[in-house]
Amino acid sequence: MNSPKKLWEAPTETVLSGEGPQQLPGPWKLMLLGDGSPTRHLNLLTGHEVQVKLIAMQPDASSPQDETPVEVNELQPPLLRRQVWLTCGAKTLAWAESWWNLSEANQHLHNKEQPIWKSLTQGRSELFREVDGLALVNGDWLESEFGRKGPFWSRHYRFFRKERELTVIREVFSPELESWLGPAPRKALLNIQ
Repeated sequence: MNSPKKLWEAPTETVLSGEGPQQLPGPWKLMLLGDGSPTRHLNLLTGHEVQVKLIAMQPDASSPQDETPVEVNELQPPLLRRQVWLTCGAKTLAWAESWWNLSEANQHLHNKEQPIWKSLTQGRSELFREVDGLALVNGDWLESEFGRKGPFWSRHYRFFRKERELTVIREVFSPELESWLGPAPRKALLNIQ
């Protein structure tokens, strides 16, 4: 699958400072701009364990495209790209893709159906997460799987270990999360450009 098309993107400085769009309610700011584990948040919100449905995990020999986070360029090639659906119970609540140096992926992703957070924190290894981007995105395949019309909230971030980039991860969240987090403006932001 190609990365979803960006329709709107927050300025990098507002994402790094944690400000985000003023229209974004507090619970959504925590979900999108916080440095906590989204799989843990989904589990806490729904009461269901997060299940990972692997879509693809293969070498990514292509050069980064317009929709790829610029931070992917900081990873040492050759790269591996992984795409998954995240489900809780019967509901698909997120889609995620990640880019890895191939040897780092082989070292850390032994169980392909396990959330990345669990893979990386086995043995209580220290990690640092930096949220780099916030966007509204769309894709027909997202609308089909989520059963909702877009646009959808997306964020991307990097994990660091020992002061160097380990992976770049992009997540796209289903509007179904509004059941727990309350309404989140989506279309309004598209109209203010």
